Amino acid sequence: MAEQIFPTKGNLIACKKNLALAKLGFDLLDRKRNVLMREMMKLIDEAAAMQREIGDTFSEAYSALQSANITLGIDRSLGELHTEENGFSYTSHSIMGVELPTTHLETTAPAPYYGFHGTSAQLDNALICFDRVKRICAQLAGIENSVYRLATAIKKTQRRANMLENVVIPRLETNIRYISSTLEEHDREEFTRMKVIKRYKNKSA
Repeated sequence: MAEQIFPTKGNLIACKKNLALAKLGFDLLDRKRNVLMREMMKLIDEAAAMQREIGDTFSEAYSALQSANITLGIDRSLGELHTEENGFSYTSHSIMGVELPTTHLETTAPAPYYGFHGTSAQLDNALICFDRVKRICAQLAGIENSVYRLATAIKKTQRRANMLENVVIPRLETNIRYISSTLEEHDREEFTRMKVIKRYKNKSA
């Protein structure tokens, strides 16, 4: 036996009730784990697609910037012209009790911070590409944070499910078998004792 328990009918009823609750809890945890896994895999695919888009957009931006530098020459003052971003925000939604953030970067369309005289369309294209990268990175930050939270929740859920499946449920089943067999043995002994008493009374009559 995994633990000391008195073989009474009350304990037998309690163990059967606890076993039913433990099995129900395991089923619910297993469903929660599956839902969280599906959600995490979906977000991982989205993050991978965004990372590829960021890489492609960066390549396009640097290629356009390089072409602009070749045709216009390198003007380091352009890199110092920028505005402060204050449109970053996030909302959250719950999946099986796990709060997942959704990030947003609400900004206006990119406007050039330089004059059109002496510049080219390649420089404009680089500005647009870098702005798109900035927006995607803001969105990607929320997705990666959601993946981390889901992975943490899945780990906790898996640990609890394993505890129920490998420790709690087997222990309760062992207790139920022990109590049932002990009570059955007591019933057989009581039945035998009653037969002996009845036989003794019949002989005495």
